Amino acid sequence: MKLGVVIASTRPGRVGLPIGSWFFERAKAHGKFEVELLDLKEIGLPLLDEPKHPRLAQYEHAHTLAWSAKVKSCDAFVFVTPEYNFGSPPALLNALDFLYGEWCYKPAAFVSYGGASGGTRSAQMTKQVLTTLKVMPIPEAVSIAFFSKLMAADGTFTGSDDLAKSAAGMLDELFKWSGALAPLRA
Repeated sequence: MKLGVVIASTRPGRVGLPIGSWFFERAKAHGKFEVELLDLKEIGLPLLDEPKHPRLAQYEHAHTLAWSAKVKSCDAFVFVTPEYNFGSPPALLNALDFLYGEWCYKPAAFVSYGGASGGTRSAQMTKQVLTTLKVMPIPEAVSIAFFSKLMAADGTFTGSDDLAKSAAGMLDELFKWSGALAPLRA
């Protein structure tokens, strides 16, 4: 099974990359998935610019074809997301809107981060969009409240034992869901 770890923040100075890198290492060490890091900043999708509806999968742009191939190759996703104005980052919603069939019948989980809420409002908002794409968001998550307390002086995210345990439990469940939904993806 292949897991796509999607870093949703594209802002300069973002902490999504160090948090995503921390989780990426946890996912590799977990050992049940082949793991790929999908950084939306590096992928660089413009605002949705395909003339035909994504359900038709008649893409005209190279960036859409490349994004389609990456998403299609994955069996599950973890979205590493901040909370912007109590909601999802625009880059994440845009990346979801680019495709349709490539997302269907795959489970997803969240590593969210922020202040007191730990980014949970972003995760909840994104779940509504995911279910429309026939993605199964699982309840297990890693919610990182007051993330700045876990940032090292060099800009890396240090995490904690409790967050690592949450990540392991979430990955166990994501693996089960990925296997359970495999017949629907066939």
